[in-house]
Amino acid sequence: MPEPLLSVTVITKNEAHRIERCLRSVAFADELIVVDSGSSDETVEIARRCGARTSVTADWPGFGAQKNRALALARGRWVLSLDADEEVDERLAQSIRETLANPAPGPAGYRVRRRSNFCGVPIRHGDWRDDRVLRLFRRDAARFSDDPVHERVLCPEPHGELDGWLLHDSVDSMADAIEKADRYARLGARKLRDRGRGGLAPALLHGGWAFVRGYLLRLGFLDGRPGLAIAKLNAWGTYRRYRLAGLPADEESTQAGQR
Repeated sequence: MPEPLLSVTVITKNEAHRIERCLRSVAFADELIVVDSGSSDETVEIARRCGARTSVTADWPGFGAQKNRALALARGRWVLSLDADEEVDERLAQSIRETLANPAPGPAGYRVRRRSNFCGVPIRHGDWRDDRVLRLFRRDAARFSDDPVHERVLCPEPHGELDGWLLHDSVDSMADAIEKADRYARLGARKLRDRGRGGLAPALLHGGWAFVRGYLLRLGFLDGRPGLAIAKLNAWGTYRRYRLAGLPADEESTQAGQR
């Protein structure tokens, strides 16, 4: 069997409400791979209906390790890594196809422009402003860092740039945003504790700085009420991460369930 040209990898848990949109946007790929960490909804069934090869894991090792599991299942020469709350627009899809059709040697990885929404509202400023992320890379030249949260693609430079947009529909509601901020805070707290950091004073300092940075320095106020909500959520999540990191591991488990 010939080697596929492009594999798309996605990790999921309870993403039935958006996994189809994500996978349909990359229907041009030769292979779709979804690694699920125990969804209680129809995520896996929907992914299979979209033509994805699926795998369900019994544990959750963190984002970096889980994405490396998905990468290990890929057979394509190139891999496009997506999150379930992302979709590729038509221009980006065309740019990917054109790039991979070029036989000339080029970069081992490519960055894409990403635009985020907050509860359906496009965000232009603050900590969620448009950014560029490395998502397309040669399978034999890259892997993910083992970070439990905010993982990175480790790929030799230089990196190319693709046209079009990766559309990031991060949260659907304030409840969803709070749950996500809390989950990321708990994951990040473990990393901070391992480095001997955390406590009430650092929590207050870093939480306050997160608000000032996002809302004032990065002009989050220009996004109106969503910009204020994002700045407050980021400040709360940062405070909670440092606060939990300063607690003993057994006490953190108790505190993590109290918001």
